[in-house]
Amino acid sequence: MQNYVVDTNFFFNLQIKSGFGSNPKEIIMAVTNIGNHLKKAKKAEFFMPPLILDEFLTFIDQGDDYIQNFLAMMVVKAPEYSKIDFPAKVFYELVKEMRHRSYRGLQVGEEVLQESGKTMMETEKLSRIDYQKTIGEHVKKLRERYRQATRVKFLDSVADLDLIVLAKELSGTLVTADEGVLLWGREFGVKETLPQVWKRSLEELLAD
Repeated sequence: MQNYVVDTNFFFNLQIKSGFGSNPKEIIMAVTNIGNHLKKAKKAEFFMPPLILDEFLTFIDQGDDYIQNFLAMMVVKAPEYSKIDFPAKVFYELVKEMRHRSYRGLQVGEEVLQESGKTMMETEKLSRIDYQKTIGEHVKKLRERYRQATRVKFLDSVADLDLIVLAKELSGTLVTADEGVLLWGREFGVKETLPQVWKRSLEELLAD
């Protein structure tokens, strides 16, 4: 029995080109269909941690029949952190990366603050609206650069860690397009599959 731990972005990131469909509804229905066949054949089960399911549910209408079918097929399970052991090296690398990103975030804040100060010095007295527009551009830049410095290719939520730990606990395969989850899943020694080929893997498993 194969176990797959599936991330929310698999269903809603249309850049993945998974082959399951051209929109989230088609993808969800196709995954539900093949998931039910694999489950009935006792060849595979699909899992989601509760926090990932909560995230998934924010994107859809829970009352739709196809969502009810999906929820009936999906196994919702929280990871048991107390039963999983991880090498100290993983935590060493995690703390080191957090420190580096915290420093980079501070640098970004300082750089944007200096830029905004320089801009304000070079402009004449602004109206309230023009002031808000000028500052707004700098705030927008700060948010984007801060996000790049602290969150991209990193675990930015407990839900991300839940995916990795559950996959480790089940000896399962991680299905995600999140670069941070993939990178840290490798640190934890978790199996992964490319979202673009997952459909083919499932079809081959079902035909076997």
